[in-house]
Amino acid sequence: MLTSITPLGERGRHSHWSVTVTAFVVGALVASAAFGALAGTVGRFVLPSSTPVHLRLGVLAAALVIAAALDAAREPTPGPRRQVNERWLDSYRGWVYGAGFGAQLGIGVTTVVYSAATYVAVLAAFLSREAAVGAAIVGCFGLVRGLTPLAAARVTNTGALVAFHRRFDHARIVARRAGPPLLVLLAAGAIVGAAL
Repeated sequence: MLTSITPLGERGRHSHWSVTVTAFVVGALVASAAFGALAGTVGRFVLPSSTPVHLRLGVLAAALVIAAALDAAREPTPGPRRQVNERWLDSYRGWVYGAGFGAQLGIGVTTVVYSAATYVAVLAAFLSREAAVGAAIVGCFGLVRGLTPLAAARVTNTGALVAFHRRFDHARIVARRAGPPLLVLLAAGAIVGAAL
């Protein structure tokens, strides 16, 4: 999908790349923040107010370690296997599919889940017990995903598209290797926070 929303692709569909990408970013941010607010609100009603912060941080640390192990296993992360509907590219205006794709990818759990860290972000929002904090946590996750089409900003011809695919494949390998250690580092931070 990322390689579909490029200046080259948008020009071929008679759409404006900047409009489509802006809609994508806004869709990702709004949907993810709303989903995080919902998770935080549900946490407020499900978790007793007496649940100590150190216990919640301990649960978060355990989830981060499990996520690191799942990602290190190189097996597909459990979750939906559905992609965004690429037929939208030919059926709707750029801002419509931009916002729709952004919203689906920003939420993170409605399409293919590539990292178990996606679930940890939602869990962190839930454990926060606060709508605003949950919106900030999952909203940051969604914003990062929403900004991904910017990586294809220079794809204006087929040669640039081929080069982009090569760089993207390399970046995917680097991210797969760096993800588990980063999750363990975050778990260590949560443990330290729980001990304070």
